[in-house]
Amino acid sequence: MATIDKLIINSPYEEPQAHWKYNDKRKEFAMESGRRAAGYVIATTRARDRDPDDPGKFIPIDLVNQIRPRVNQWREDGYPGATNVTRRLLEHWHTPIEGTRQFFFCQLEAIETLIWLTEAPDAYRQGINVPFDGGPFRRYCSKMATGSGKTIVMGMLIAWQIINKATYPQDSRFVKNVLVIAPGLTVKSRLAVLQPDAEKNYYTEFDIIPPGMHEKMRMGKVMICNWHKLNWEDEEQIEKKRSVDKRGVKSDEAYAREVLEDMANARNILVINDEAHHAWRVPAEIKKKQSKEEKKSAAEATIWVGGLDRIHAARGIHCCYDFSATPFAPSGKQSYEEALFTWIVSDFSLNDAIESGLVKTPRIVVRDDVPKSKKVLKSKLFHIYEEPEVKDDLNRRAEENEPLPDLLVNAYYLLGTDWLSTYEHWKEHGLSVPPVMITVANRTETAARIAHAFTTGKIKLSELGAEDHVLHIDSKVLAQAEEKEETEDPELELSEKEQLTKKEYAELLRQKVDTVGKKGQPGQYIRNVISVGMLSEGWDAKTVTHIMGLRAFTSQLLCEQVVGRGLRRTSYELENGMFPPEYVNIFGVPFTFLPHESPEEDGPAEPPRTVHEIEPDDSKREYEIEWPNIIRFERVPKPTLEIDWSKVKPLHLDLSNAHTIAELAPTIAGFTDLRLSEDINFLEIADQFRMQTIIFDAASQAYDRYSSSWRGNKALLLAQVVKFTSEYIARDMIQLDPPIYQEDETRRKVAMLFLMSRVVGAICENLEFNMVERNEPVLDPERSTGSTGFMNKWHTTRPCEHVRKSHINMSVFDGSWEDSHAFALDRNKHVEAWAKNDHLNFVIYYIYQGSVRRYLPDFIVRLTNGEHLILETKGIVDDQAITKARYAEQWIDSVNEDGRWGTWHYRMSTHPSEVDAVIAEVAK
Repeated sequence: MATIDKLIINSPYEEPQAHWKYNDKRKEFAMESGRRAAGYVIATTRARDRDPDDPGKFIPIDLVNQIRPRVNQWREDGYPGATNVTRRLLEHWHTPIEGTRQFFFCQLEAIETLIWLTEAPDAYRQGINVPFDGGPFRRYCSKMATGSGKTIVMGMLIAWQIINKATYPQDSRFVKNVLVIAPGLTVKSRLAVLQPDAEKNYYTEFDIIPPGMHEKMRMGKVMICNWHKLNWEDEEQIEKKRSVDKRGVKSDEAYAREVLEDMANARNILVINDEAHHAWRVPAEIKKKQSKEEKKSAAEATIWVGGLDRIHAARGIHCCYDFSATPFAPSGKQSYEEALFTWIVSDFSLNDAIESGLVKTPRIVVRDDVPKSKKVLKSKLFHIYEEPEVKDDLNRRAEENEPLPDLLVNAYYLLGTDWLSTYEHWKEHGLSVPPVMITVANRTETAARIAHAFTTGKIKLSELGAEDHVLHIDSKVLAQAEEKEETEDPELELSEKEQLTKKEYAELLRQKVDTVGKKGQPGQYIRNVISVGMLSEGWDAKTVTHIMGLRAFTSQLLCEQVVGRGLRRTSYELENGMFPPEYVNIFGVPFTFLPHESPEEDGPAEPPRTVHEIEPDDSKREYEIEWPNIIRFERVPKPTLEIDWSKVKPLHLDLSNAHTIAELAPTIAGFTDLRLSEDINFLEIADQFRMQTIIFDAASQAYDRYSSSWRGNKALLLAQVVKFTSEYIARDMIQLDPPIYQEDETRRKVAMLFLMSRVVGAICENLEFNMVERNEPVLDPERSTGSTGFMNKWHTTRPCEHVRKSHINMSVFDGSWEDSHAFALDRNKHVEAWAKNDHLNFVIYYIYQGSVRRYLPDFIVRLTNGEHLILETKGIVDDQAITKARYAEQWIDSVNEDGRWGTWHYRMSTHPSEVDAVIAEVAK
């Protein structure tokens, strides 16, 4: 087959098990087992003469292909050489997190590779030589496709370094000061999640740091800055200002202090470059002959890398970690093979990301209804820009009102018609945001002509042409918005009554760009984005469904840069172990080298499913549930009390002389008048006492007899005495005479109150001291108690419903059984409050098949008797479910013995019809 009907063939959480391989002889794709080799593809012929089925020339990334099996072996061997901190981090990151998002395989591989380079023994790294970039400090690059979650990997990297340094301060392999450099304000703002003290930092949001390590994380510093902050004035620039400024170039020391701010005194700094393809050393070939665009790119790269060189000279750079989906730079030569960063150590390519479902599936034009010549077999829509009638027209300084080439207009009508079909489809599903079509043009004049054609109706697609639906992005204006500088252009008149300066307009434009497809934001209603260049890094609109590429594409990497702006998914929920496909339809971007699905038999792109906000409801605070945050158990010797019930004899209490009613009459001169008498009836008062209170009073008296000589935990002593007192009474060890006291509940309370000392004495006679080993719970030092009130707001497209007795605003269901169980809990008379353990992080740790795992039971229930129930729903009770239950029972026993959190129970329900019976049993 020339195209593929199902491109997603791998789980996002496992190493790819298969890949699509193109057979250029048979001109079809075939699924091959195993992972594809790391590498990239370049064109084998001139773009306009290429067959769309041409696979191009594959260039392997040899270093990555050598490193991969070494890292796999290191993992399988149990990470020899790694510190205890690193082992715990790796174990934590690999532990399955049931019910919540796991780390993708590509994220784990990227961080493991970086750790391997630092901590693996020499034997594992023998023969591996990572080239330098020509500068004075070490650089490692992680190549990760757009949408694969590199920011989380940065968080893992920072945590690994800082926590290790805090634990082993003398270990020179680790540092505690981290400088993160962003390519613009948009990305800088989004990288704020890497600040450990940020409100929604990734360390907490994605559970990057194991319990008990957060305090060590706070011992480090993380600074995030825009690359513009690295700029400085050189001697030539200062020379032009000599008449007004007599100062010379700042010393490296002064420069480092200015850039590093709060980290000014730090030494041995770790640097992270985001979108690192901007940070490269300019080769001599480029300096000789440059276009305007190349000069600008080279100048930015010089500032970025030159600034790091100056910081290294003053403070020392421990290591520099680069992250990019497209880590290549102009080489000054025709060969793109020489342009790829040579220090790439891991690679998860766009092909890998597509086959794992991490990004949308691109669909490109493979055929049309226009006859082809024998020489040119591809559709003209495949790479529109390379068609002579288009390329020549778009590469001139044309006015915005000049008509577009006919072929391009034709292409917009086709792509626009498909966009309209998608738009109607989304409307039918009640979506409040529209799908988005983006155009990436070759120059400013082209973008202006396209915007003019849409907004003036020359392209008669009104749904895409209204001015408030069109977003024309001028790269110059965006740059001014990011740098917050005024331009020399006159004010832009937006209406008769309102005028905005260019700076204000640029800021408004930037806000629209950043919020395309986001409900309630300035960019909510944008449908048609027309840009020059690649759009800014960090642009993460998830509603892009159509792309028009109008520029030269000479490599797969350039294709990735453009299409990457439209590949972010709207949903990350699995179906049958894999992500369901989401699509983006593409004209003009020649993904010759990429397996792609055919758009011919598919309908319009599916709309994003309704997203629900899940969070605690403050108006339902009475349903809040708390639990101990236990991170492990320790075996410790403890004094305990025991009763051998087989030796306990019943206690007989004679109440025949118990006075419960007394009659009083007024007396004068020793005589009483019974006609004026009144009763004191203790039975009426006794009825107001709760038996639980009486039991606790009896236990308190027993406790008083032992507390002075008890050497253990006094709270544990009281809990044990209360337990045995309750059981003593519940076992009917007390026999009352006359029989009415045995039969009448109120009179039984009277007996307990009147003869309390005898009851306490009988209990104490049967108590025996013992010293045993117990599992003592160790609590998370940073948050010893968990609560439904601590849950962070999260979003889901899964089915959910409002419920009555839960602190959480809605309960999310993964299936009909959970729905039925929730319904039963909400209606049960013995249930006071309940919560589905989804994003609550109520965890019971267990060991299964040799590794520590996290068990998140399905429901937490508080009963009307004050006790708690952990309820698991399981249709099939397999070996793993039995293991979980055994560790849950251990958790229950330890918590109940401790006594600080009351009484807990664990039950497993294999069918919704069992819920009432299970609860009735516990609530007795």
